Amino acid sequence: MNRRHALKWLTGSAAATAVAPAIAAPTETEAAPLAYPLRSAFHDPDFSKPATGSWQRLLSQQELKTTKALADLILPKDDHGPAASEVGVSEFIDEWVSAPYEPQRDDSEVVRGGLGWLNTESFRRFEKRFDELGLEQQSQIIDDICDPATSVSPTGTKFFVQFRQLALSGYYTHSATWKHLGYVGNVTLAGAYPGVPQEVIEKLGLQDVA
Repeated sequence: MNRRHALKWLTGSAAATAVAPAIAAPTETEAAPLAYPLRSAFHDPDFSKPATGSWQRLLSQQELKTTKALADLILPKDDHGPAASEVGVSEFIDEWVSAPYEPQRDDSEVVRGGLGWLNTESFRRFEKRFDELGLEQQSQIIDDICDPATSVSPTGTKFFVQFRQLALSGYYTHSATWKHLGYVGNVTLAGAYPGVPQEVIEKLGLQDVA
């Protein structure tokens, strides 16, 4: 079922129930008319068109700019891999916080509230948005909230911890970053395949199986 369509159906059903006119009770020979169409709104998503199985994104363009800047500060481009923005980390976070599930709704409040806090703090200190600051100025703000023991803002720290976890999740699930983890994927064995070790076969009691 397309999750976005399901949510719209549920929301629409609730609204329709509130405004639907009263339906006459059925007689002994006549059935009551249907309150809703027979055709169900629930249907399988068309996986050949991935965009139709998604949901509406919540982050504004300014929130995405701030997300991109912070993600690149946490995960910059280096010899081991690309920058966070090069592998779509900001889009990953946007999709995550936009998902219509309870855990993601909680994360959405933390992340979007934190992005707002970050820009407010940026204006307070430097009279610019966070994405307009240089790396040194961005780092000054983040250094003040990244460690709970020395943080100047519990709200900022809660946001940063959650944001960092999401950024890392989005970054290291992209194939372009696997080299940094030392992951090489499936590698073929050189030469003839040696087969299952004899001790394993005997332990499983399969030595007599043809």
